Amino acid sequence: MSRESQTAQPAVSDRPELPGKLPDHLRTELIAFRRDLHMHPELGHQEFRTTAAIKARLEKAGLRPRVLKSGTGLICDVGTWDGGRPMLALRADIDALPIPDAKTHVSYRSTFPDRAHACGHDVHTAVVLGAGLVLAELDRQGLLPRPVRLLFQPAEEVLPGGATDAIESGVLDGVGRIVAVHCDPRVDAGRIGLRAGPITSACDRLEVTLSGSGGHTARPHLTTDLVTAAARVAVDAPALLARRMDARSGMSVTWGRIEAGHACNVIPMHAELSGTVRCLDLNAWHEAPDMIHAAIDEIATMHGAKFEINHVRGVPPVVNDPVITELLREAMGVRCGAESVEDTEQSLGGEDFSWYLEHVPGAMARLGVRTPGDSAKRDLHRGDFDVDESAIAVGVEFFTAAALLDGRRARPAGDR
Repeated sequence: MSRESQTAQPAVSDRPELPGKLPDHLRTELIAFRRDLHMHPELGHQEFRTTAAIKARLEKAGLRPRVLKSGTGLICDVGTWDGGRPMLALRADIDALPIPDAKTHVSYRSTFPDRAHACGHDVHTAVVLGAGLVLAELDRQGLLPRPVRLLFQPAEEVLPGGATDAIESGVLDGVGRIVAVHCDPRVDAGRIGLRAGPITSACDRLEVTLSGSGGHTARPHLTTDLVTAAARVAVDAPALLARRMDARSGMSVTWGRIEAGHACNVIPMHAELSGTVRCLDLNAWHEAPDMIHAAIDEIATMHGAKFEINHVRGVPPVVNDPVITELLREAMGVRCGAESVEDTEQSLGGEDFSWYLEHVPGAMARLGVRTPGDSAKRDLHRGDFDVDESAIAVGVEFFTAAALLDGRRARPAGDR
């Protein structure tokens, strides 16, 4: 089913009028902008073309974007901050994934064989860009109550996430609250999912190297049987951790790669495993490295194998501030009605948006991108992932409403 058709927007009735609706000409432009990004995906820290395209469009609107020190990503303030109440930031991530684009039925398929926007970052970028352009017009009309910062962040897919570098470069200076959306192919276009508290999990990368003497498969008793040792680590480590961690922590160790040996009659001297560690609970995430090391030590020692662990810390859970979550609920209700908001579950996916929330309160919403009535399953991080592009307009108007409602408040309780 082609995604190039647009779903009609929900009818609006009996809701308070709020400026910041997306004009038709800009709606068409943003869809074209998203398709251009989709055709030219760039990996983390390599988003030079993407950054240049965003910068050029903001400058065309009379704004003054500032490219980050890393050379990719940028921030842009709409309105002039006077040093008073800190700004609201709208964040988008701009990088793609190193996987092939498997779509064959659309004109905007990736032009690179090994890169694709399979997580919707092109949509996130179009949404924040569109919101910035609409808010800039409201500012010219004197209708923007407070300035807003646009944040286009690189390298979200690269652990521990480009957010850490962005924060170090000062993107949160003058910012008191931050919001974001993430595409959700399980939610219909025209709707969003919200959850106060944790909405994603912590996510780390785990690499294990085993070593031993190796030898002939005819005499395994004279060797360190690394194939068996690796297999036991793969199976037993998650099982041990499931019994040693509180089940409510939601910790999951899942392997994505296991490699050992080159010949059927040779026991190898080296074996490698790599995978991810995910935790729903922040305390469990802090405890995970020591617990994992102890479990692997126990298994490897039993098989006489030496081991090395490279536990790459990734991101903590995204924990939505309840006050800002309610702001987003109100904003979506104003635009599309209270029935357009649904409660969402905590995901085991990781998101470096969490690093911003270590510094300022904020919230992430799940933006519905499934065409209503479409039964096909298009999950994130798959080569066939695509979106109903009407979601772009929904996201833009959702963000403009949030910015206007936030600006009219004297001082939200979520401010620090």
